[in-house]
Amino acid sequence: MVRLSVLDQSPIAAGRKPADAWAESLELARACDRLGYHRYWLAEHHATPALACSAPEIMIARIAGETRNMRIGAGGVMLSHYSPLKVAEQFRMLELMFPGRIDLGIGRAPGSDGLTAVALASGPNGYSDGRFDPRHFPRQVADLVGYLTDAMPAEHPFAHIAAMPVGPDAPPVWMLGSSDQSAQVAALLGTSFCFAHFIGGDAGAEVTAMYRKLFRPSALQQAPATSVGTFVLVAESQEEADRLARSRDLFLLRLRQGRHLPYPTPEAAEAHDYSAAEAAIVADGRSRAIVGTPEAVRAGIEELARAFGTEEVVALTICHDFGARLRSYELLAEAFGLDRIAA
Repeated sequence: MVRLSVLDQSPIAAGRKPADAWAESLELARACDRLGYHRYWLAEHHATPALACSAPEIMIARIAGETRNMRIGAGGVMLSHYSPLKVAEQFRMLELMFPGRIDLGIGRAPGSDGLTAVALASGPNGYSDGRFDPRHFPRQVADLVGYLTDAMPAEHPFAHIAAMPVGPDAPPVWMLGSSDQSAQVAALLGTSFCFAHFIGGDAGAEVTAMYRKLFRPSALQQAPATSVGTFVLVAESQEEADRLARSRDLFLLRLRQGRHLPYPTPEAAEAHDYSAAEAAIVADGRSRAIVGTPEAVRAGIEELARAFGTEEVVALTICHDFGARLRSYELLAEAFGLDRIAA
């Protein structure tokens, strides 16, 4: 049986405001908690008017307080911008507030444009002359793990610093990525790994298998753990699902063109005159999406989980109309027979 989880990017629909997106995230989280989803992750993005998720650690605190059953976490904190000690302390505090329910997902991508990435950085953090040097990222992850597990190497210059508040428990760490580099870091440092199928990479199943092969037990966990994140949109009919998904088609096309605009309406997407090159970009995006009726989407998710050898799929659903987005998660839960919890 596939375990279902949620990734929320807090999308801002055209004609709406960031406050509307945040209100929708709260409502969606409460609903998914009742519907029986396993975990609910908040993304981190900057420098885009399309997504209201610049501070997932703050959003996690509120949503964890509004829910009772799901694990709540970051999907994920863009660690390259930050001090590992600060991130460790933020999530130790969250774990103290909501014991046994917090996930710390981390990512290597900037989640922003280059100039914003430089503005976010404090101290060295891998930046030199305004450019991120990915060679520093494994060190940042190793430091984060060291702080969380109170196992910083004795020779480390910060070996005697403890991440506060101290305590016996630390949240599990997930590496989120769409490349073999992220999988290697996760394996060698002993974290869980979620492949971001919705971002890209046709070799996701192979990358995930490589993670399992290279995995080294750590103070965090003794065995590899995986999931796969994919775009999902469910509707009563295939035609309606395709209509709703056209908003994402145009949204992704605009992103590729450097146009960071709010999430468009299906009507705007249908009115767009796609060139041959643009149609190819749309087709590429659709190849990493599972869109259709409840039965078709369940079959697609089960096939994806088998291909990745994982038992957990993290569903990212965005469409212009929030009611249709909420209904998509309801239909998905029904298709998989999730245990609905009484309000």
